[in-house]
Amino acid sequence: MTARIPLPVHRPRRLRTTRGMRALVRESRVHPRQLVLPLFVKEGLIGSQPIASLPGVDQLPLDGVADAVREAAAAGIGGVMLFAIPATRDPLGTAACAADGILNLAIAEAAAAAGDDLVVMADLCLDEFTSHGHCGVLGPDGRVDNDATLLVYAQMALSQARAGAHVLGLSGMMDGQTAAIRAALDDDGLTEVAILAYSAKYASAFYGPFRDAVESNLDGDRKTYQMDPANGREGLREAALDEAEGADIVMVKPALPYLDVLAEVAAASSVPVAAYHVSGEYAQIEAASELGWLDRRAAHMEVAQSIVRAGADLILTYAALDLARWIGEDA
Repeated sequence: MTARIPLPVHRPRRLRTTRGMRALVRESRVHPRQLVLPLFVKEGLIGSQPIASLPGVDQLPLDGVADAVREAAAAGIGGVMLFAIPATRDPLGTAACAADGILNLAIAEAAAAAGDDLVVMADLCLDEFTSHGHCGVLGPDGRVDNDATLLVYAQMALSQARAGAHVLGLSGMMDGQTAAIRAALDDDGLTEVAILAYSAKYASAFYGPFRDAVESNLDGDRKTYQMDPANGREGLREAALDEAEGADIVMVKPALPYLDVLAEVAAASSVPVAAYHVSGEYAQIEAASELGWLDRRAAHMEVAQSIVRAGADLILTYAALDLARWIGEDA
C-alpha cells in the first residue's frame, strides 16, 4: 500500500503565481522620488568627461549642470547631490568657501534649473578641496583638527546655502558638525536650509572610484574620523547624536555592507533615513555586467529594493536615472 503524502495546507506560492499577483502583494517598493543622483562638476572642463572607474558617469563642466538637473527632473527622481573638482587645492581647502568657487557656482546653476521640481543637495566636506585629501584641516601633529574644521564647515554651509542649496550633505564625520552648521545657518536667517547628516559613514574599501571621480589623492587614511566597519551600535549612537543636534535626515554609508545598521537606524529614527549606494558598490555591478556575469538591470533593481526594504527613505545612487526608467517600465 502506497503511503499518502500529506499535502501542504499553507501554500505561499499562491501569491507568486503571476507578475500581477507578485506586484499586488509586494511589501516594499522603490519610487523614483526616493532617488538622488550624484553629479560631479569639474572647474575648467570643456565638455563631459567619462570617469573610467564609474562606467556611465561623467565629470561635468559648469555649463552642463543645468541640463543634467533638467534631465534628472524629467526622469522624476527626487534630487541631485553636487560634488566638485576645483582647479587648485591647498592645505586649508580655501576654494570650498569661495562664493565663486566651482561648487558654489554649480549649486547656483542647479538651483536655477531645478526650481521646485527636485531637491538640490550639496556635499559639505573638505576632501575635494584640500591638497592632502582629508575631510578637515590638519593640526600641527598632522592629524585632522576636529574643532578647527567645524569653523570652516560653518563658512562652507553659509556659502552653499547662499548659493541656493536646499540640503547640505554633511559628509566629513567631525564630532559636533551638525550642531555647528545648524547654528551657523540659523544665526544667518537660513532656517529653511535642511541638513542631511552622513551619520554612520564607515571607513570603507568601497570608495575608490569616487576618489577617481573627484581626483583626490589622500595622504594616509580616514580611520580616525570615519567609523570602524566592525561597529554597529556606534552607528546608532552617531545617528541619534545627529538627530539631537538638528539633522533633518540621517544617512548610513555605504549601503549594502551595512544593511543591518541601516535597519536599526531606521527603526530608531524619527527623521527620514538615507543610504548611499557608493561608487565601489555601483562599479561592481557595472564591471560584472560588462563581462556578462549578471543582469545589470536586475542587479541594480534588487539592490535598490534591498536598501528600501532595510528601511531607507532615500537612496543616493549613480544608477538613479536608469532605476527611474526601469521603475516606470515596470509600473
